[in-house]
Amino acid sequence: MHRRLFSMMSQARLEIFQWLTYYNSRRRHSALDYLSPAEFERRHQRERKLTLAA
Repeated sequence: MHRRLFSMMSQARLEIFQWLTYYNSRRRHSALDYLSPAEFERRHQRERKLTLAA
């Protein structure tokens, strides 16, 4: 495991933000039919609205 030390808290926060952005918006997951978590959520919400409207 590679450890990374940051000289400033702002550097650590930026790195975490970038990783979360990648993980939630672009990284595809096999458990979600190879969609990103963000896309899976969008589709789920859209389907939920269509079901409620019917």
